[in-house]
Amino acid sequence: MLIDSELLLQYGAETTTVNAAETIFSEGEKPRFYYQIMNGRIKLNHYDEDGKELIQSVLSAGQSVCELLLFIEEKYPVNAETLSTCEIIKITKDKFFELLAKHPDVSLDINKFLSERLYQKFVMMQNNISLQPEVRIVGMLNYFKSYTKNTEKYSFEVYLTRKQMASITGLRIETVIRTIKKMEKEGIVKLINSKIFY
Repeated sequence: MLIDSELLLQYGAETTTVNAAETIFSEGEKPRFYYQIMNGRIKLNHYDEDGKELIQSVLSAGQSVCELLLFIEEKYPVNAETLSTCEIIKITKDKFFELLAKHPDVSLDINKFLSERLYQKFVMMQNNISLQPEVRIVGMLNYFKSYTKNTEKYSFEVYLTRKQMASITGLRIETVIRTIKKMEKEGIVKLINSKIFY
């Protein structure tokens, strides 16, 4: 967990359960809460002018949701939608800053976390301009695996569908499927019952 849930509750946080395929916040809304996922998965997405979904990220238990926008006066550039039933703890923006002011160690942890996320995002974005599908997919897998802190080969079970992987990398689903099979032959990933391990 990025911030201990007991500490969040001490500052007035509330725990709520959100069903799958529901919206937590929408693009264009003003950030008013700090959200942390206790259980479940959330996708951050955007729809282009043709209605095509572009997935920016997929978040899971222990992670926070767009917390960096609490530090600036900007609206959400993405939607946060649940991929599964989620248990979420949320705290108002003012209580969140009160917590940070009284717990500088937590503030440092958040700064470190944000720095790591930005670094990995920049690397993934650089990979996404490659014309080689394998480079894009490996960049994406490295990004999501970096959350686990586990560097062992095949230790990360990829929870994304082929369609979600295509949306994140800007590739066609067919290209993702073909490239994953090629990566398995090369020993980059392992497939077990259609699940990808990286």
